Order: sequence, then structure tokens, then C-alpha cells
Amino acid sequence: MIIQRSGQITRSFIITSFGMNTREQVLELQQRIGESIIGQEDVISKILTGLLTDGNILLEGLPGLAKTRAVKALASNLDCKLSRIQFTPDLLPSDVTGTEVYQPQSEEKFIFQQGPIFSNLVLADEINRAPAKVQSALLEAMEERQVSVAGKTHKMEPLFMVLATQNPIEQEGTYPLPEAQLDRFVMKVEITYPDHDSEIKIIRLVREESKAKPETKPAFPQSLIFDARKEINEVKVNDAAEKYIADIISATRYPGQFSKELEKWISYGASPRGSISLDKCSRVAAWLAGRDYVTADDIRASVHDVLRHRLILSYEANVAGMNADKVIDELLKTVAVA
Repeated sequence: MIIQRSGQITRSFIITSFGMNTREQVLELQQRIGESIIGQEDVISKILTGLLTDGNILLEGLPGLAKTRAVKALASNLDCKLSRIQFTPDLLPSDVTGTEVYQPQSEEKFIFQQGPIFSNLVLADEINRAPAKVQSALLEAMEERQVSVAGKTHKMEPLFMVLATQNPIEQEGTYPLPEAQLDRFVMKVEITYPDHDSEIKIIRLVREESKAKPETKPAFPQSLIFDARKEINEVKVNDAAEKYIADIISATRYPGQFSKELEKWISYGASPRGSISLDKCSRVAAWLAGRDYVTADDIRASVHDVLRHRLILSYEANVAGMNADKVIDELLKTVAVA
């Protein structure tokens, strides 16, 4: 059955047309994205996890590692709008949020013209190249799902997600993201080079794409994501799993109670957003695995992406060559499973 809007046939089908339940459709969506993104299966899974948690994702990796391609592949397989904002030092907040335009023929005189932030998926490319004013323009949209301009509030789309990218190497002319903004990303995903076999497959894929346009399959409707979120909300988290999450977060805040090494390495720990995000991502991991309950393995599988941008390491940690992932590894060894 085909959905019609204003007399136009869309590329989306009603969920039942696929003949699969909600979880199977999400896994099919993941597989479709993977067909055009070789060697980055883990990244695709984490982007979908961020979407299913109703959160925002920070993608960090060198140029050319398919960060933008992954986001475009998601948008092409889901019936949604995609906006791309190239962040530069001369970008203004109004270039992101939009601005009021004078219209003399209108009764209100000033009409709000929406910026590219008013979309379903917003790709914020090289987000750390824009100054603080532009960064602050994103904060309200990322957290409250609204934008305030000239004293008026404008709501975002029900399906809304910011996927920001940044280059970890080139730091000249960049503006480090403030901790308040980093905390609004449910996960920070690090993208690495594909392996040797995947590299060969990438060459072949691009070669074939240059010969013929790939066959377009009907996109999944946005309702699939909302239905999946309802099911994920029903995933059970027992007292032991809750305690394990709380213990992990406590170890980042009061490391001296858990380990002398952790006390030397961690200056500031995760906020309550960290525990909330870890709970959400763990429930998504359990749901994708076909379970209606969270295990310790689900929590451990999510903890690096959830916490790596929320820890502020000490000078001693930097001198010792410790990064956030290594500190989290030690933290997991120290904190006992409840």
C-alpha cells in the first residue's frame, strides 16, 4: 500500500507492506546502508543507535572515511529530509537557524525564513570550525528540539537528529567544542581506516557505481523509527543492570573510591546525561539483539561511545599517554558487574 500526500506518491511504503516486524525492518535498514558503506558496519550500527535513542551523534575521523556518505545513505533509505551545513569560521548563527525577513506586502511584515537546521537529519560538517556563537545556536535545537529567534519559538520536526563531524588531526583554525555541547551528543563515534579486504571492496563498489546508477529501493517511513522507540522503551533494565550503570558513572566522578590509577587520570566525570545515555544505548543494543532485557554486555558495548567525550582527563593522564578509551578500559576492569 502506497502513502499519498497532497496528490503526490511518495517513495515510502506503510510498514506492513514490507512483511516484517519493526526490529526486522530496522535490521534491513542497517543492511541497506551497509551495502553502500563498506568496512564501517560498527559506525552504521552506532548511527542507527543514536537515531533510535532520539539523540545526536558526534562522528570523529579523518577525511574520506565515509562519514558524510553514511549519513546520506541513511537519509536515502529513510523517508526524511537531509540538510548539510558546512561549518566555517565566517558562519553566522542565522545561517544555521534562519532569520526574519522583511515582507512589506505581509500583514506581519517580518516572516521567519527557516534555516537548514529545520530538517530531519542535519549533517553538521566539521562542526569545530565554527566560532562559539554558531555552536551556541545549535544547543537549543539539540536539547529542546526548538529554535528561538526574535523572541519567537519554532519547533523542530518530530524526527530530528544532528550528526556532527570533526577532524581529530587538523586543529589549526578550529574551535574546541565546549563541554556543555559535547554533553548533548548521546555518543561520540570514532571512525578508523577500513581493513585491507574492505578497501578492495570499496574500490569495486565505486567503480560499479560510476558505470550504472544503483537500483533504488522503496524507503522506510519515519513511523518505523517511532514504532521502534516505543518497543525499546519496553526493554527491561533490572536493579543489577541499573546499579552497574550507576557504578560506572560514579567511578568517573569519584575515581579515588575505585582505584588510585583512575584518581590520577580523571579530573572530571560524566554528568547525569551520561547515565541516561548509557541506559538508552544499552536498551537499543538489547533490542537489536532480539532481547527484551539489558545485560552487562549491552552496557559494556555502549560505554566507550557514551563516555569518551564526557571525561576530562588530568595532566598526568596526558603525560602517561592515556586517552579516554584507555581510561574507560581500566574503569571497566575496576568496576565489578552487579
